[in-house]
Amino acid sequence: MMPIRISAAIALLVAAMCPALAADLVFPPGARVGMTPLVGLVRAKSFIGFETEDQSVKVLVTDLPAEAYGEVANAFKANPGGSGGIKPESIETAAGLAYYTAESARDGAVNVRRYSMILPGPTFSGYVAVQVPENVSKIYTDEAVRRMFASAAIRNEVPVDEQLGLMPFKIGELGSFKNVRTLAPGAALIIADSDEKTGFEVAPFMILGIIGSTAASPDDRGRFAQQIATTIPGVRDGRITMSEPVRIDGQPGFETRIDAVSGKGNTPVTIVQWLRFGAQSSLRIIGSSPRDDWSKAFPRFRAVRDGIQPR
Repeated sequence: MMPIRISAAIALLVAAMCPALAADLVFPPGARVGMTPLVGLVRAKSFIGFETEDQSVKVLVTDLPAEAYGEVANAFKANPGGSGGIKPESIETAAGLAYYTAESARDGAVNVRRYSMILPGPTFSGYVAVQVPENVSKIYTDEAVRRMFASAAIRNEVPVDEQLGLMPFKIGELGSFKNVRTLAPGAALIIADSDEKTGFEVAPFMILGIIGSTAASPDDRGRFAQQIATTIPGVRDGRITMSEPVRIDGQPGFETRIDAVSGKGNTPVTIVQWLRFGAQSSLRIIGSSPRDDWSKAFPRFRAVRDGIQPR
């Protein structure tokens, strides 16, 4: 009979050479896509997903627009053999039929294996990207990654506290908004009365986030605020109606208001943008409301703004 210690060592070696899935489905904080990660993968420190302790194997999890899945599915049906030597594969997941690709590539001087998967969501497309260096490709094999992909699932809602906990500031007031949605985990958040299906712009909503730039000097704040206001997404035919310095929580800031149209239905909206300037970055708060609802929405916007505190 083989000694117990030797047989245990062989079992560990076999497990290392073909990593098993961890026991439970895991959703990275703030993510709507989760999976059962392979053994050896832990929560990533600098992005949403998983990685090995030495950060060599990476699994990025994110959302794409809802139409992205349909575009990939149509391309697969039109050309099932793929192109450029990369053949897409289909795989069943808890979220439905997903599509993925695998290819060999280089990351600088390192040979790597790259995998991409897209899966359907109710109002978005889930996306997973994996990178495995060549020196561990015999452990994290094509088949092992496929098993991990097959475990993928989607949650429609991320707990509000989980989303708020990722932000670099505290949000003490949500202004009675009905929906909270992470736009960029740890960087931007939308709170709204409407949702993605209906379109956020048909009702009051706010976007809260940090931008990695600030005014070069106090005299430059007005120009900076107006320039940043032109980058508000989904806004057309914008006209600045007011732009002036303000104090926000005792810090220098700027308030800019815009009349515009927004969304597929060309909804007439009034928008306020507040910037609170820091040394290297700025807190950016955007409130948008259909013009007819502005007088009721603006006090809610101010309440949310005044409830934001540093961590």
